[in-house]
Amino acid sequence: MTIAATMAAPQAQSGSIGLIAKRATAVFMLMFLAACQSVIPKGGQGPDGPPPVESPDPGNVVLSDGDRHRVALLLPVTGADGDVGQSIANATTLALLDTRNTNIRMTTYDTALGVDAAVKKAVADGNKLILGPLRSDDVIAVANVAKPAGVPMISFSNDVGAAGPNVFLLGHLPSQSIDRVVKYAKAQGYTRFGGIVPKSVYGQRASSNLTNSVRAAGGALVSVQEIDGSTVSIDAAARKLNAAGIIDAVLIADNGRVAIATVPALRKAGLSSAKILGTDLWNIDASVAANPMMRSAWFASVSDTMFRQYADKYRARFGRAPSRLSSLGYDSVLLVARVAQNWKLGTRFPVARLTDPDGFIGIDGAFRFAANGMSERMLEVQEVQAGKHATIDPAPRGFATTK
Repeated sequence: MTIAATMAAPQAQSGSIGLIAKRATAVFMLMFLAACQSVIPKGGQGPDGPPPVESPDPGNVVLSDGDRHRVALLLPVTGADGDVGQSIANATTLALLDTRNTNIRMTTYDTALGVDAAVKKAVADGNKLILGPLRSDDVIAVANVAKPAGVPMISFSNDVGAAGPNVFLLGHLPSQSIDRVVKYAKAQGYTRFGGIVPKSVYGQRASSNLTNSVRAAGGALVSVQEIDGSTVSIDAAARKLNAAGIIDAVLIADNGRVAIATVPALRKAGLSSAKILGTDLWNIDASVAANPMMRSAWFASVSDTMFRQYADKYRARFGRAPSRLSSLGYDSVLLVARVAQNWKLGTRFPVARLTDPDGFIGIDGAFRFAANGMSERMLEVQEVQAGKHATIDPAPRGFATTK
């Protein structure tokens, strides 16, 4: 397995990943040990589109462009999504500093000021790789400019409809979260499933994912109901599920706020003992663990173990907690830094190296890319307990491959 990140780990760590970590290159062993100062990238203003903001050179060493690979970071660092985008941008800076990387020039382009202008500027500036964008509806716009120019993308989106050759999705894909929790529930004896999904493209895909996962696990899908998020639609969906037949597990494929509103409706409708299942959307919402009605619910997500270590370091440097999604920014830089070790200056980004079947290791655990741009992750199952999420079935440590 290629190492994109090696976290500080307990001496008790064992197995293949622990062994590989000991053999990792020195640059990645320095992660979480770097103490140099950082500069927080900010978005800019300009009539011709967002001016670029360059990340700092590690150790304040000034290098010429001829010594570094140019990589563009396309994010909304102002506007409505500015907090999340800025947190991801901060994470990329932290990753560059932690790895003491000196051969990557990272430049931030603010998509909140116009995604078309941002990507055109990024390509015109000679960037060989794009990290981002964040929003799924921006991915196609960026790809329409980047692909003809031969510039591959590693997007932070999880919209599977946007993936394709040279357009890789680093975002956590809902289909994998659904499949993981359904298979785990089936292994624990739950056989008859129901589903609550939003009336949206996301909901349609979630419904299809749930159907396929239940079938593959050998269970029975009794009924799937759509909701628009309102109390009326939630109550109606709960009653229809209860009337559809015996259901011993219900997947709520929506965010934490909707799940918190849906569980009481399911209990009131008669599904008093059904196991509640969810997706990784719950992992970014602290209110789920704080709500007593959500206790004992299960959902599948990336592991939080390494994220907690990263969050402490992020907080110490930037003075605030990171967005849960910021780990995507950190891992994207670790991945690129790893590939850049053998990336010849002046050449195109070696995109074929992204599809190493052994995958990579990052803050969010093991992951790998397929040639179609989709990512695959090793997920764990978590249980909602009083004020916390507890791991009840750990993520596999790596991918089984044959060579």
